[in-house]
Amino acid sequence: MTSFPTILLLPFSWLYAAVLAARNWLYDRGWKESTAFDEVPVLSVGNLRVGGTGKTPHVAWLVAWLQARGQHPALLSRGYGRRTRGYRLATAADSAATVGDEPWQQFGQFGEAVPVAVSEDRVAGIRQLLSEVPAVTAVVLDDAYQHRRVRPALNILLTEQQRPFYADQVLPAGRLRESRAGAARADAVIITKCAPDLSVAARAAITAQVRRYARPEVPVLFSAYDYGPPMPVPGTAAGRVSGPASGSEVLLLTGIAQPGPLLTHLAAAGYRVAHHARFADHHDFTPAEIATLAAQCQLGQCVLTTQKDAARLQESALAASVADLPVFYIPITVRFLADGEARLVALLAPYFPLPAVG
Repeated sequence: MTSFPTILLLPFSWLYAAVLAARNWLYDRGWKESTAFDEVPVLSVGNLRVGGTGKTPHVAWLVAWLQARGQHPALLSRGYGRRTRGYRLATAADSAATVGDEPWQQFGQFGEAVPVAVSEDRVAGIRQLLSEVPAVTAVVLDDAYQHRRVRPALNILLTEQQRPFYADQVLPAGRLRESRAGAARADAVIITKCAPDLSVAARAAITAQVRRYARPEVPVLFSAYDYGPPMPVPGTAAGRVSGPASGSEVLLLTGIAQPGPLLTHLAAAGYRVAHHARFADHHDFTPAEIATLAAQCQLGQCVLTTQKDAARLQESALAASVADLPVFYIPITVRFLADGEARLVALLAPYFPLPAVG
């Protein structure tokens, strides 16, 4: 049942959706300019909903697949939450403050093998990236589904199993950035953060709902998270102690939109969360907040966090605060259910043919 506050907000949602629909209509008819790039395939990964659909691990899967295919991918995002402006190509001298937490996490994950750049203007950003790094053979746009000024070769739309776009409303009554009709631009729809044992019947029911908005030929795929063992966060005391054992009591620090799946994993893995310091997505941690967390940490306890939050904890302003705190992050990788990986590869492969043999 729709709540009374939501009902009150619906007229504002309809107005917002109408403005965005008019904008999309102008792009669809070519009356607003949209740039395609012939030099390299541009792959866009994004969502209709604000926050928390699992873009970063899916982008990592895509980059790893491109590398295994013999390609030289680069990443470009807006760099949400950074304190700089304009185009910037990440280097070892950067941080989450200069490029944003997710790009900094990606730079740490792939190193200099994968150029990571940020730019509010994606068209100018792609052009400058290709000019500076001519070896790039593919550009992956992180969180660019609504950035209509770029016309990607493939548009990959993510939506959570627990919070699907087809059951949501446009802001402010809901969390959608645009109406559900925006799913029609997708070349693939991935249902993320699924239960690993999601049944065939459940997948069919979800697919039927997605088909009400996406094009009929578009594949609807399903993915789940695989969680790795805790890894020490550089600059913290984690490198001097053993990681937390299953069954131990831990503290949890999160600044992400949806910590629920992580909490579920920790419980299933046998960890007991004694205290959860929960902050909003992309939260800029302060020394005072870390000091408060440290005061909660008892002898023998460790702090667990996400890989994205770990990127922000390595800011120089927090170095003294975290130096004696044993902080470990939980790595996440994406696993596709059923034949999802094969179907996605079939969609990508024509843009990245294997070299001829002989």
